[in-house]
Amino acid sequence: MPTAASPDAPFSLPRLLDAVTEAVPNRTALIAGPRRLSFVALRDRALRLAAHLLEAGVRPGEHVAVLAFNRAEWLESFLGALYAGTVPVNVNYRYVEGELRHVLAGSHAVALVAEESLAVRVDTVRPDLPHLRHVLLLQDGSGSGGPAGTGYEEALAAASADPSALPPTSGDDHYLLYTGGTTGHPKGVLWRQADIFHAALELRPSGQPRARTAAEVADRAARSSPLRLLVLGPLMHAAGQWNALCMLLSGRTTVLSTDRSFHPGRVVGLAHREGVHAVQLVGDAMARPLALHLLAKPLLCPGLRSVRSGGTPLTPAARALWRAWREDIALADSYGGSETGACGSATGPDNTDHPEDHRTFTMGASIAVLDESLRPLPPGSPDIGRIARTGRIPLGYYNDPEATGRTFPVDPDGRRWALSGDYGTLGADGSVVLLGRGSVVINTAGEKVYPEEVEAVLKGHPSVADAIVVPAPDEHLGQRVTALVAPVPGTALCAAELREHCRGRLAGFKVPRTVHMVDRVRRTAVGKQDYRWASSVARRAAEDDGPLIRTALRAPAL
Repeated sequence: MPTAASPDAPFSLPRLLDAVTEAVPNRTALIAGPRRLSFVALRDRALRLAAHLLEAGVRPGEHVAVLAFNRAEWLESFLGALYAGTVPVNVNYRYVEGELRHVLAGSHAVALVAEESLAVRVDTVRPDLPHLRHVLLLQDGSGSGGPAGTGYEEALAAASADPSALPPTSGDDHYLLYTGGTTGHPKGVLWRQADIFHAALELRPSGQPRARTAAEVADRAARSSPLRLLVLGPLMHAAGQWNALCMLLSGRTTVLSTDRSFHPGRVVGLAHREGVHAVQLVGDAMARPLALHLLAKPLLCPGLRSVRSGGTPLTPAARALWRAWREDIALADSYGGSETGACGSATGPDNTDHPEDHRTFTMGASIAVLDESLRPLPPGSPDIGRIARTGRIPLGYYNDPEATGRTFPVDPDGRRWALSGDYGTLGADGSVVLLGRGSVVINTAGEKVYPEEVEAVLKGHPSVADAIVVPAPDEHLGQRVTALVAPVPGTALCAAELREHCRGRLAGFKVPRTVHMVDRVRRTAVGKQDYRWASSVARRAAEDDGPLIRTALRAPAL
């Protein structure tokens, strides 16, 4: 274990939560379905979980997996694992047996906290998990019974909440975040706790420096307004988890939607009932239906003051819907990733014909756009480069030195970087224009097209509900820019109209040559576009023009 002499020792997440709890013990920390926990109550249950893990033979430094939908016990388990000196491992609840095997075996998880219905899948791969030796089961009303294991509530009831028996923790202790990314197997991003706090979890007043002590974090919490944030992202993903932890470590209230699917009416009802002040969501797929529901019932949610999107920026059309509901609503997009932490944000103008304005982010001082030699580009450079962070960045990928070398390279001056996977340009004022991920960039006749730039333009059309852009094979161009578009229900939309819309806003080679109309654009569990699905549809349609989708319209080449 790290020594207490480390300057980052005070910034372990348990020690920070202890300091905040002492400052605001009776303030509501968490609302999740019928569960309402004060800071003291949440810490009490986390301490009991920690004591149980240690009594079950789990040792400090070992890994404890959490497999559950959004619920209070997810955060209890995560925090309890940290209090025990162990390392929590987030597991995607949509994973099938092969993916579960990869994460649970690859992370060397020795214990698992899982909902009964989800644990059934783990049982099928249990023979391939030699490290897993203890299972805690969360009741979920499924009646599935699940595999053999200890009941979660029974375990907590029998354990002590006395913190004196727990091992000391340090900001040098590990924090592990598994991310699926857009391609390949899930990878575990390994951080130090002090680094992830400063890079992603610390809320501080504008213009104030980072906290230097845990007492300073507690003092800010004591003086903070009682803000309530509705977290719509799943806790097993960075955005949902980090937003929830930001609230807890600033002495504010996290409200969780415990529904297992997204229902706009239920979300609005929850926000109204709990008096939330802010909502964290993922792009237009959530923002549009919520705004439409509020427009139909404009007197709901009187205290809602801000909406923040992560994963993908809000389009002008979505922003216009929110402004129509409440003109002074604060709308913002956040930018970051599992490998880089929270990097920056954008408010952006509401009405413009220039989609790049909505992808322009104000970034922190540790963020740069790098050229091919890992040298930071100068402000105002016309070159496209890789967005990266230096300073407080991850240690690397857990148990994967090759991937670590690719994503966390060292520049010629010996400075270590975390590459976000995104490409962009650097404005004269230091702002970054986000173009998109290099992993899905389209190379058409030698020209590079970043799908997210084209998607932003498509979604700016008033009759487009959602869109995704991918490459399709092309005999002459190599790859063809292909769009899958979901029209707003009840509207008439054709490829020619969309191409004309794009032509005045994009260079000609970026305008989609093929447009497929689909009933809906598939998205992942966290609300991001499913590029694997879209690429599969585009490839198969290009090969045989089969009836894979409702309508396929081929436009002539420019």
